[in-house]
Amino acid sequence: VQLQASGGGSVQAGGPLRLSCVASGTIGIVDMGWYRQFPGKQREFLALSYSDSSTNTADSVKDRFTISRDGAKNTVFLQMNNLRPEDTAVYYCNADGWHYSDSQVVAARYWGQGTLVTVSS
Repeated sequence: VQLQASGGGSVQAGGPLRLSCVASGTIGIVDMGWYRQFPGKQREFLALSYSDSSTNTADSVKDRFTISRDGAKNTVFLQMNNLRPEDTAVYYCNADGWHYSDSQVVAARYWGQGTLVTVSS
């Protein structure tokens, strides 16, 4: 199982970025979401896309970040607008789903490798 995140990079304050994350190797995916991590801190929840198409976004970013999903392609996006220097962090995608292991169906939470977002003032 692999989650491949992309779209991170450097941007000026006030600018946008769109992160993408593709899941592969799973039998199925239920929920997909985004977290971020500041140096020396625990991962912080940002947004979640549920299998019924509903979403949940952290209050701290909901006026600037939007999660969306292409269920057919096991892909989740995070549109980030009006970025601030304090948004500089490593962004991780995750997914809850199932995969085969030794012919058994196993439920698990998967994590992507992280993509760095740097916002300069």
